[in-house]
Amino acid sequence: MSAVEADAVLEARSLTAGYGAMPVVHDLDLVVREGEVVALLGVNGAGKTTTVRALAGELKPFSGEVWLKGRRVTGPTHRRAKQGMRYISEERSVFMGLSASDNLRLGRGQRRRCLELFPELEPLLGRKAALLSGGEQQILTLARALSAQPQVLLADELSLGLAPLVHERLLLTVRAAADGGAGVLLVEQHVRDALEVADRAYVIGHGKVVLQGDAKDLKDRIGEIEGTYLAGAELGQPGA
Repeated sequence: MSAVEADAVLEARSLTAGYGAMPVVHDLDLVVREGEVVALLGVNGAGKTTTVRALAGELKPFSGEVWLKGRRVTGPTHRRAKQGMRYISEERSVFMGLSASDNLRLGRGQRRRCLELFPELEPLLGRKAALLSGGEQQILTLARALSAQPQVLLADELSLGLAPLVHERLLLTVRAAADGGAGVLLVEQHVRDALEVADRAYVIGHGKVVLQGDAKDLKDRIGEIEGTYLAGAELGQPGA
């Protein structure tokens, strides 16, 4: 990887990360640029979540570097948030005992901005998050993250287990965030849908990048990708 990537807002440079003494991701290079959605694809256990957690500062790499907006970062997730990053983990991160309104307030963004993104949240503001449907909880999570107008968004399995209409709504909003200037790294179980909203994609297997390219080119090879790189299941560390 070159020393400077044009318009890069997030980079992994020779990143190796894992759990305990066991590396899951090996010597990985990855770039997300301003105004684009980058899909991170692979079967369960390939290393997608490990990669995102290391980029977010939730997991300390064994080696390699993470660069955010042209500067190397080593601090935890909350410090990276102050530098313009928002991270949505694969587990829904709403506070179940708080109202939807209070959840939005914790995001430190503008509530008006949240309701512009998702006007369907307005009648739910006084309701506890625990009483919302799974789709409503994930809409709330994404609204809270985007209300702060982050420069970098990491989204790990944003639409996991959700109805198709909610799934589409979330992905289109992520696309709109990138069109507004954010750099987005999207881990998505629905490969074809991910490639529809992405500009570029990385496919990883056994913790290494095995294929990368423009999304439009990879869509033309979707049969090969699904048959060669995404077929079956791999064994990996929990959350890998």
